[in-house]
Amino acid sequence: MGPLLGVLVAFGLIIIGNLSEGGHLGSLIGGPAFLIVVGGTFGAVLVQFTPGTFFGAFKAIGGLFGKPKNDPAKLVDEIVDYAQRARRDGILALERVAPQASDPFLVKALMMAIDGADANALRETMEIQIEQAEEHEDEPAKVFEAIGGYSPTIGIIGAVLGLIHVMGNLSDIAAVGTGIAGAFVATIYGLVLANIFALPLAGRIKAGVKTNATTKRMMLAGVLAIQEGMNPKLVRERLAGFVHGGGHTEGEAGAAAKEAPAG
Repeated sequence: MGPLLGVLVAFGLIIIGNLSEGGHLGSLIGGPAFLIVVGGTFGAVLVQFTPGTFFGAFKAIGGLFGKPKNDPAKLVDEIVDYAQRARRDGILALERVAPQASDPFLVKALMMAIDGADANALRETMEIQIEQAEEHEDEPAKVFEAIGGYSPTIGIIGAVLGLIHVMGNLSDIAAVGTGIAGAFVATIYGLVLANIFALPLAGRIKAGVKTNATTKRMMLAGVLAIQEGMNPKLVRERLAGFVHGGGHTEGEAGAAAKEAPAG
């Protein structure tokens, strides 16, 4: 509900501020301005991205309102359980339970460890998968960043078109003021579309992509620790930083995974 609440607060306070200064809602409504800004912006974005990527970005908005796919604390418990099984019965004992792991990434990493993959090969393979997932998940954010970049400029175009229309009808002096005010509605639409909708959504999506990547690196660090035969208590301590915000940025999370074989 965070994104929706933020949009409602932003729109609500802008409208209240406008009314408190003596404005009225009718002055903010302009059908032609809306068509110019939204149509022009979306058209420009469709030039830059494929239709599939463009419409997929709007589908990604739905994911912002749901619960996170993975609970890091539960993942740590799950990985520690695998570490206990491997410590007690050997890593081959995980072959029966690994396919039921809660995340496909964890399944693949565990199966590679069970199949005897070298630690470096396992790490490099899974890091490539993390990078590919980041690139794919980041596409919606790039779409909204493009919308945020184009819409203010398209708003200016709309305002200029409105002023051209006003200048062509200077004989009706009474309508000039109203026409100029209406022309700038397009500018407002462009700025609102960029700064209240598109750019905040892009930032929210990017934050989710970073979180997902860090969670995957946590899984990788856990599997490498299991492969090494690390004590389950030490496995939990190693992964605790990922859960409690122990300063694991993207690079640091990757470094934690790389250090796992060294124990």
